[in-house]
Amino acid sequence: MTEAAVAHASAGRGSAGAAETALSLLDAAVASMGGQQRDGQHEMARQVATAIEEQKHLLVQAGTGTGKSLAYLVPLIAHAQHSDRPAVVATATLALQAQIVGRDIPRLLAAITPKLDRPVDVALVKGRSNYLCRHKLEGGFPTDEAAEGQLFSMGEDAAVGHPGAGPTTQLGREVARLRQWAEETETGDRDDLVPGVTDRAWRQVSVTALECLGAQKCPFAAECFSELARQRGAEADIVVTNHALLAINAFEGLNVLPEYDVVVVDEAHELADRVTGAVSGQLSAQMIQAAASSARRHCGITVDSLQAAATALELSLTSAPTGLLARGLNEEQAQDVALVRDACRVALSDSKPGDGQAADGGRQIARSRLLAVLEVCERILEAEANREVMWVTRTGAPDPVTGYAAADDDASAMLHIAPLGVGGRLREGLFDGHTVVLTSATLAIGSAFEPTAGGLGLLGAGAPSWTGVDVGSPFDYPRQGMLYVAKHLPRPGRGLSPEAVDELETLLRASSGGALCLFSSRRAAEEAAAELRLRLDVEILCQGESSMSALVKQFAAEPDTCLFGTMSLWQGVDVPGPSCRLVVIDRIPFPRPDDPLTTARSRAVAQAGGNGFMAVSATHAAVRLAQGAGRLIRSTEDRGVVAVLDSRLATERYGAFLRGALPPLWGTADRKVVTDALRRLAAAG
Repeated sequence: MTEAAVAHASAGRGSAGAAETALSLLDAAVASMGGQQRDGQHEMARQVATAIEEQKHLLVQAGTGTGKSLAYLVPLIAHAQHSDRPAVVATATLALQAQIVGRDIPRLLAAITPKLDRPVDVALVKGRSNYLCRHKLEGGFPTDEAAEGQLFSMGEDAAVGHPGAGPTTQLGREVARLRQWAEETETGDRDDLVPGVTDRAWRQVSVTALECLGAQKCPFAAECFSELARQRGAEADIVVTNHALLAINAFEGLNVLPEYDVVVVDEAHELADRVTGAVSGQLSAQMIQAAASSARRHCGITVDSLQAAATALELSLTSAPTGLLARGLNEEQAQDVALVRDACRVALSDSKPGDGQAADGGRQIARSRLLAVLEVCERILEAEANREVMWVTRTGAPDPVTGYAAADDDASAMLHIAPLGVGGRLREGLFDGHTVVLTSATLAIGSAFEPTAGGLGLLGAGAPSWTGVDVGSPFDYPRQGMLYVAKHLPRPGRGLSPEAVDELETLLRASSGGALCLFSSRRAAEEAAAELRLRLDVEILCQGESSMSALVKQFAAEPDTCLFGTMSLWQGVDVPGPSCRLVVIDRIPFPRPDDPLTTARSRAVAQAGGNGFMAVSATHAAVRLAQGAGRLIRSTEDRGVVAVLDSRLATERYGAFLRGALPPLWGTADRKVVTDALRRLAAAG
């Protein structure tokens, strides 16, 4: 326990009533579901109930198998019985969001509702673009210009949703199915459409928050799926949403969530990155030209000055180096951004609808594009004052996820802007005025919550007080699993070394498959899969060859199949049992050395007298490494090996720091010990 946790332990006794109520409900729920009482789950529920009662922020690490969803949902439900504001649960992934709404809460309420003073209403709230737009379906918005030809090739009758000439393209067929589904669905939620459709097709029937006409102007407001979801949220006791929407609600002033008093942030190790992504901006000549063309087409205004400003900015950015702009824009580039800003202001003024003019979807889209360009220009010009970071990317540079370069090496530059840190904004927009509970299986490094707390604005002058608690895990990690570090391998270079491929082959032969292999890039995963398919007689699945859900389902169903993939598998796979008896990690998941935000944040820490590498890169790697290793032991019956093919985990000074974040598996660098164990596991089936 941290010092904050010890202090809280004594203070928490004054809130015994709230904790006892929550624990009583938890016991009833566990008994009704046929489960067994878990000490960690009990302690977490007690801590969450106490934090809510005392209105104090809580960071709680709950290892895999704790049952943390129930441990925070029960206190929230108990709190909802006497609160006039809803509580919010925010997750990072759609998978957990769906699990909470579709499985955890219904089972929990079925078990404890007879013990509640009144029924509890739960609502799921997502961003507007996740829902069908009835106005767009009825022709209230213009068709995407790039897709217009394909849609019109559907035939006139089919295009308007009537029987007749069938669609002749994939896009046309998908849109026709969406139109039919719109007549049947009660939610209009994209995730309820099975099978799904491409992003391109979905864009033909949805709008973004900026494109939306708004409830006051839209003729379909009373039937709007998004508005209905928000109304349900405003009337609910518990609202389930995602990190990005939580960030937008806190920082953008859009009020996409109802007023709430308590929020539980699950998968909280992701929060800072998700918030950064939600509040980042981009600017390119193509974006500006698209906004200008849209304004000319739908508003009938002259946009020559905006187009000229776009061309000038494109030329001035040709000299900008790819990567971090450590010194910001030069004078010419700043002048050109100012020209774009000023031209956008004029275009926005010229594009206003006349008095008494009806709401127009095309005009709204055009104005939303102009507004987006204007806002990012203003941010760029105020970047230094607001401690924001800028960098340049160009199509053709290697993608950080796939490892592949795009085909067009002559594409113009994209200028990006993001906050150097989100801690200050979280402090003001999230922690101020709310009780916040942050939870994850990987929230502390060793026993220290401070690395996570610092990135969230909970350290330093003016930071709110908080408590950090680790409630442990029900798993006996030293008996259930091994941590093998291939200490003899050379330091990783670009790509997977021949020695690492040979090591992987040895491990897979010993385990006879049943391996989840996690790679730092898509290219490494694909190349390793291709090579090992030639060497081994086991089924090897690779990310990108089918949908993620289909790959994981097959991997779980076939005990001797292997699954190769990248970051989405590091955090998104829950496969208990013998199908996952070996987890291989190709290298320590440090951020890319040329990542602009990592570079800027590391420099800022160093300038303040700290160790930028340890505070930023090593901390990031520790959390990701723990998430990857956490794929192995998912139940009390699981047995297996986590193998790291990066010798630096054993040889470098920071290795001990990284190992401190991992589950306490039994460690070894002896390959024979590991291969013998894997053979026994494979034979046991």
